[in-house]
Amino acid sequence: MGKRVLIIATLDTKGREAEYLKDKIQSLGVETLMMDISMRMQDQYSADITQVQVARAGGSEMSRLSEMKERSQITGIITKGAIKLALELLKNGKFHGIVGIGGSTGTLMATDVMRALPFGIPKLMISSTAALPGLSTRYIGKGDIMLFHSVIEISGVSSALKNVMDRAVYSIHGMLSHDITPPKVKGVKSIAITMLGPCEGCASRVRAGLERAGYEVIGFSAAGIGDRAMEDMIKEGIFDGVVDLAPGGVGEHYFGFMRDAGPDRLESAGIMGIPQVISTCSVNHMTPAKSRYKPEYHQRRKYDLDRFRTWLRHSPDELEKVAELFTEKLNKSKAPVKIVIPLKGWSSVDRPGSPTYDPDEDMVFVKRLKEGLKKEIEIIEVPANMEDPEFSDVVLKTALDIFGR
Repeated sequence: MGKRVLIIATLDTKGREAEYLKDKIQSLGVETLMMDISMRMQDQYSADITQVQVARAGGSEMSRLSEMKERSQITGIITKGAIKLALELLKNGKFHGIVGIGGSTGTLMATDVMRALPFGIPKLMISSTAALPGLSTRYIGKGDIMLFHSVIEISGVSSALKNVMDRAVYSIHGMLSHDITPPKVKGVKSIAITMLGPCEGCASRVRAGLERAGYEVIGFSAAGIGDRAMEDMIKEGIFDGVVDLAPGGVGEHYFGFMRDAGPDRLESAGIMGIPQVISTCSVNHMTPAKSRYKPEYHQRRKYDLDRFRTWLRHSPDELEKVAELFTEKLNKSKAPVKIVIPLKGWSSVDRPGSPTYDPDEDMVFVKRLKEGLKKEIEIIEVPANMEDPEFSDVVLKTALDIFGR
């Protein structure tokens, strides 16, 4: 069987345009599967996976959906069914890339399906609303999705829209027609590493050392989305180890701040039985949105990273709570875990002279870890700042010991 593309669209509103997309893809020698995610019955355009099948996979029937008044409830059922069917099709090797076409609702639904698919599968979304403020980040989220802004409305097969869809088709054709390096290369151990600007020096030195030892190292910006994606990719079996330098998203999720990395943060490696080396960049700071500051936040010790981003110092009580979350998550680990703590500041902005520098208060977190962690989890304390070379040397040695040279 040759390469096949799954096309996903609401055929009741985008049927003619989806038909053009299908014909164009097939003209290049690529097979197609059409999935109809319409929210109401239509019989003008045929689909390989009908909206009736999608609704049933989502736990309902089209007749019931037609009686519902809540649009969000309908889209939820259709999206659930589309995700279930797409995953089954992919598991059975029925498609090799996915293309969606739609406006706001269609794009939201189609990209939900795309984000449920594994990293590395070609994903392309043609959307007339890709540039609307706030929506592009919602569409892409933590998925490796190519978002193609149509600029014009996807309505009627005009020459201008054909131009857009042709370019999109040649893009997905190119991704399917040539050899692409797989996300995980056989015979090479892959290590995930989290990083932020304030611990970039440490991350760079550790990465370079691991690469010299023969590992492949994939970095993730631990600003909320990147570390969420890392957790998903760990579950997909891409990595053999994790160096988690910046797990501050654990506390950010609990308190609802800007670097919220989701409820699964710091859990996937343990569940998958993958060894971890963990440190503490940004764990003693928080990033609430300035528009949602509580009155007392204005009195907190702070560090302005730039004119848009400010780190506030966690209180001792908050540090204790974050430590409790760490212990709860890490104690479930099925593989070795080592925690490396810098005793002279947890980032480049956490040094003597910084208004948030307080190594004594940081020990509230460390003390709580020591009290709660199971005895198999070793805590290594290093008399250095996280960005000092001697600290990264310890992290690297610990990683090599735990991952195997």
